[in-house]
Amino acid sequence: RLSGGEQQRVAVAVALANRPSLLLADEPTGELDEATAGEVLDLLRTVNRDLGTTVLIVTHDPAIAFKVDRVVMIRDGKTSAEVRRRIVHASRSDPSDEPFEEILLVDATGRVQIPQEFLEALNIRDKARVRLEDGRVTLLPEE
Repeated sequence: RLSGGEQQRVAVAVALANRPSLLLADEPTGELDEATAGEVLDLLRTVNRDLGTTVLIVTHDPAIAFKVDRVVMIRDGKTSAEVRRRIVHASRSDPSDEPFEEILLVDATGRVQIPQEFLEALNIRDKARVRLEDGRVTLLPEE
């Protein structure tokens, strides 16, 4: 008789009952409204920080990226990028206030998957002209 959201919250509580060292969460906010999803993510953050539990969340919800310290993105079955939040003020209660950096991963053959928003901002479609000079890559205008 529990709603989907209630079932989700019970599942999180059961998963945390034995204070695991690793918590695997597959779409933990999928059935929750925005406010309750925020509460669950805050709880998982607290469990991570206070109890030292490693929390691995698998989700399609990009909003979760602003609530966690590290995000590893997968595109086409390959790790494409990593975002890490740099803790500047440990006293901040809202982690989304912390600055973050995005790290593009390079595979064994030297390929980089560039995030779609970067491609759009740089107006790159199917190819790009670049020049390496003094250790810096410069994007050249299309001809």
